[in-house]
Amino acid sequence: MKPYASSDIEPRWPVVLTILVEAFLLGALPGRVKTLPVWGMPALLVVTILPMAALTVSAEKSRWLRIERIFMLLFILISTCVLLDGLGFLLSAMLRPKAHVSGIQLLESSIAAWTGNILICSLAYWQMDRGGPENRRNDVSTKPDWLFPQEGAGEHVPPNWRPTYVDYLFLAFCTATAFSPTDVLPLTSRAKLLMMAESTISLVTIIAIAARAINILNV
Repeated sequence: MKPYASSDIEPRWPVVLTILVEAFLLGALPGRVKTLPVWGMPALLVVTILPMAALTVSAEKSRWLRIERIFMLLFILISTCVLLDGLGFLLSAMLRPKAHVSGIQLLESSIAAWTGNILICSLAYWQMDRGGPENRRNDVSTKPDWLFPQEGAGEHVPPNWRPTYVDYLFLAFCTATAFSPTDVLPLTSRAKLLMMAESTISLVTIIAIAARAINILNV
């Protein structure tokens, strides 16, 4: 990996904020789901955010970028497991009348799961596309996973426009809401598979769990 200067690094504060919100949302899932020990999520937050903080003060950008990528992928993997575990519990509770889960609990948990799904996928898209944020920012030649409309807009966008985290957050939101690509086109098989997975989780959360919660509240 090439050495990067401070000006070559994409700002990390939106990503740090997303990680913190995601941890909060996972904590809002049913308390009976104990995928991680009590100290697990705080420890994961520290090791995920620490490399990002180190990027702002260390001269060894390349080394910290490698460490950041490893722990970011670990955060995405563990968060996905916690989310799927929580969804499994909610589906089971929905199908068992004696599970003692109220409509309000189902609705709150479904909102947390739906939002958490968007945030997890936005982080995955941001890390995956074209080899990561610094590769994109510094025009390192890597095959794109998504084609953004700004890349063909010519004079209507700033010179040398490159997607940043907010663009991937918007992509994840549209995928979870529309269940299909909107203005951003997936180009690779892995991008299509990841979007299919996000849409499936969103569909199950909205149609099955949230709809059941609203039905219980209306009874």
